[in-house]
Amino acid sequence: MTGDSLTLSDQLLSGQLQIGAHTSLLVGGSTLEEVADDVGFVRSFGNVVAVRDNGELLLVDAGGPVHAAGVRDEVRRWTDAPLTRAVYTHGHVDHVASVPLFEADGDSVTVVAHRRVPDRFERYVLTGGYNGVINQRQFRLRTPLFPTSFRHPDRVYDDELVLDHGALRIELHHARGETDDHTWVWMPDRRVLCTGDLFIWAGPNCGNPQKAQRYPAEWAAALRTMAGLGAELMLPGHGLPIAGAGRIAEVLDTSAEWLESLLGQTLDLMNEGATLDTCLREVRVPEHLLDLPWLQPSYDDPEFVVHNVWRLYGGWYDGDPSHLKPAPADQLAGELADLAGGADVLADRAIELLESGELRLAGHLAELAWQAAPQAATAEVRRRVNAARVEAESSVMARGIFAWAEDEARRVAEHERHDGDSTP
Repeated sequence: MTGDSLTLSDQLLSGQLQIGAHTSLLVGGSTLEEVADDVGFVRSFGNVVAVRDNGELLLVDAGGPVHAAGVRDEVRRWTDAPLTRAVYTHGHVDHVASVPLFEADGDSVTVVAHRRVPDRFERYVLTGGYNGVINQRQFRLRTPLFPTSFRHPDRVYDDELVLDHGALRIELHHARGETDDHTWVWMPDRRVLCTGDLFIWAGPNCGNPQKAQRYPAEWAAALRTMAGLGAELMLPGHGLPIAGAGRIAEVLDTSAEWLESLLGQTLDLMNEGATLDTCLREVRVPEHLLDLPWLQPSYDDPEFVVHNVWRLYGGWYDGDPSHLKPAPADQLAGELADLAGGADVLADRAIELLESGELRLAGHLAELAWQAAPQAATAEVRRRVNAARVEAESSVMARGIFAWAEDEARRVAEHERHDGDSTP
């Protein structure tokens, strides 16, 4: 299968194929391709780069819990060289899971990462239940899924670190971006660049509404720095490898421009005294970037990036004084339902708005109707509206949250109907 991913990448970048199903969110198995001499690329949910030299093996990232065994098996199929070193580009769980499997095989592994990775692992232990629910909601899983233990780094660094792997020079560079513990890896001898999640074949994941703070300015700066390296092969944390210095520079520079524009527009409005609501209505991705296949909103959403910029620079108060110390949601919903003439009036209007394509307004009224009168009829309206919102959205983030609400409403509606149909 050597070169299959590079061929597909070339076809997408040249416009021969549409991005369509070839997004970065691959949830199937793990397959290793040798994308350069002694450089293996395991395309999985979280990609893994394997580099062998002088009888030793180095990994950049280690895959997630679900695919860890597949990663280990694919690497072992490719080489029997012992794994001596693994670099985590960051501490997200889909990048750190397979090292213990190599160690169980008898390899002595030194794990290297940024100094903040252990702090992330400690936070994950504290919020394991919350993160399990987030994963369940975001990826539409049947049950919560999140690990409870982690293979910590043996060696940490702050800004830059150079490793010798056989005869190769491996440079590690820290940059805050999707996370505060991120590392990008440069192999100057091979002109190979490993971006981690700083590039994922989608609009930068800089606004995830359920996750910790992201850092657009430093992220964009790192993309610009990487674009200037002259890399001939780029291996991202998600999605396909990219070959050719010109193309690599283009995808990195345009990704930086995407972030810089959303950041600059939002800050300009904030500095004028605008509210978050105004920012969300007025900030837009530049038109010349909208159709680029590597910047589609398939995972995150530009609107969510605006939220993230606001949170980073302005805190959580959104400029609406009624949101500063609000009434409980069900009390507000009840008051509005009384004014409208009942929760059923709100629910009926939500359906009218749904049928006319006004999904955002329909979402508000369906939720208000449900909060005011949580019963089968309003639950069914809530289900219908959120089902339509799932179909209308392109990002994993939005689709996961709306699908969660849809499923929740379906369960309530079915339970209420079942109870209503039962006889004493």
